[in-house]
This record gives sequence, C-alpha cells and structure tokens, in this order.
Amino acid sequence: MKRIYLFTLVVLGFGLYSCNDSTTKSETVVQTQPVKIPAFSQDSAYAYLEKQLSFGPRNPGSVGHVACKDWMVEKFTSFGAEVIAQSFNAQLYTGDSYPAWNIIAQINPEKKKRVILSAHWDTRFIGEEDPDSKMKDKPIPGADDGGSGTAVLIELARVLQKNPIDLGVDIILWDAEDQGKRGATEPKELWCLGSQYWSKNKHKKNYRAKYGINLDMIGGKNPRFPKEYFSQKYAGQLLDKLWEMAQGMGYSDMFVNDQVGQIVDDHLFVNQIAKIPMIDIINLPASTGSFIEEWHTHDDDISAIDKRSLRVVGQVITAALYKESTGHF
Repeated sequence: MKRIYLFTLVVLGFGLYSCNDSTTKSETVVQTQPVKIPAFSQDSAYAYLEKQLSFGPRNPGSVGHVACKDWMVEKFTSFGAEVIAQSFNAQLYTGDSYPAWNIIAQINPEKKKRVILSAHWDTRFIGEEDPDSKMKDKPIPGADDGGSGTAVLIELARVLQKNPIDLGVDIILWDAEDQGKRGATEPKELWCLGSQYWSKNKHKKNYRAKYGINLDMIGGKNPRFPKEYFSQKYAGQLLDKLWEMAQGMGYSDMFVNDQVGQIVDDHLFVNQIAKIPMIDIINLPASTGSFIEEWHTHDDDISAIDKRSLRVVGQVITAALYKESTGHF
C-alpha cells in the first residue's frame, strides 16, 4: 500500500503598489507540510491474530481468556498507551458467572477531542452452529469473530505510536460480547455484556467522544460491509462519510451501499446508553443472508482469514483518524 498524502495548499495573494502609476502584483504561495497517512501492515495485524489464537479459546472462565488479557495489556502498554483493564462480572444466561475485562488503551489521554475504536476480544463458549454434533458444546477458536477486529486495533496502536497524531484515541476491546442466548428476549440473556457495562460505567467521569467505530468479523475472505440499520439511525453522517472515503480509496468491493436490518452488536449499546454515535463495520455476506459461514463453528480458525481484509479495514480506519486529526474527515 502506497502511502497516502493529503496536501493543503494555501494561496495568499498580496497586491503590492509602488509610488508611481504602474501597479505590480505579487503572489506568494505557501504550502503547509503534508499530513501523512501511514501504511497499515497486514502482516503485523495477522501476527497479532495468530498470537491470540495461540492462547486457545478466549471465552470467560478459560485459561486462554486470562492469558490473552494479560498479553493485550502488556502489548498496548509497550506501544505507549495508558491502559485500563476494566473488570466486571459476566453473568451468563446459563447461570454461570465469570470475571471479565474491557481493555481500554488510551492514546493521547490529555486530548479533549476523542474518538473510540472498538472490537470484542472474547470468543464464543460453544459452537452451536457447527455441523459436527460432537463439537457443538465446545468453545470455538474465534479467529474472525473476535480475533480479527482485535488484531487490527492492536496494530493500529503500534501505528499511532510510530506516527504521533493530534487526536485522542480510545481503543476499547469489549469482553463477554459473544456469550448470549440465541433468540434472547430478557436483558440477562443478552449479548454485548462488556459494552453494556462500559456504557453505564465509563472509565472516566464525564467521558465524551465525538464518535466511535466498532469492528466485528472484518477479516474474512471477500467481505461485504453493508450499511447497518442502527449505524444509519444513530450515526448516519459518519457512516456515509466513512463509506464514501473507503470507496474513494478503491475499496468499493468491500464497503457497499447496500442497507441491512438491525444487528445487535456493541455499537447499539454505546449509541443507546452512552449516547455516543457509533457505527458498526461488520461482514454480512450476501451469499449467506446473515453472518459468515464459519460463524459459531470450529471452522472459524486462521484458514478463514484473508490478510487483504485486515489491511483494507485497517487502512480505512487509519485514514479516518489522520484526516480527523487535521479536520479533513
């Protein structure tokens, strides 16, 4: 990916007049330093995805869950972020209760102007969609569903450290997103426990952000990111701007203008409870009419991932951030 540059050209015309009858006009052209949009590394993001998978399933209550949490805190800290592991109790519909953590990596915490980038990092505790009946009650690897968005945001933290930005960025990795009951109608059976908890208990008093972007299942092959209903309802202007920019960058094969119905994802609760406009970038293939084919199965492993998908989503988010920092988004 070639580096992308945004040039701001300021032209100041000064009319200079002499004491005689002739008039002399001079133009001074001042060019500001270009704002560089760094390249996003698909290989680095892919390595962070492989690292997550090395811990095994990351569902609350598992050994891999705690180990991955500790690694993410260490990794974000190594990139210069101020990190909070926001603990809460995940009460599952099964009656089980487990410790859970939202991982909050604060970039430029002193900046008042802030945006949120988020994804869930936990993995499903059962594979109820697996065609093998013997595997339905076993936790899934969660390469795309959980791992891909998390990997992109970890890589983005590295990019931000190497390329300082005049913007506050809060990377929030939600926990206990994928532990709900299918067809849930009661609050206690719902999904997205981490984003619900954070929306009611923000990590800072009176915290505000201009907007948020949530990533979910963004690393699959030939992804299709349509315009989801709640994203349009609560943050339609942001949604349209990001999609238009992505299409202008040559990614119209992924960021499509198709509109789809309501998706209960972490962005919903940030919109409704925290009152922060947030959109959802989520892969909804036209071929399935729903989620990815590997959804909630043990086929959601590294073979389901396409590096290009990681790069495209990462590059689009990177461009949005650096344009936002200069007032051009």
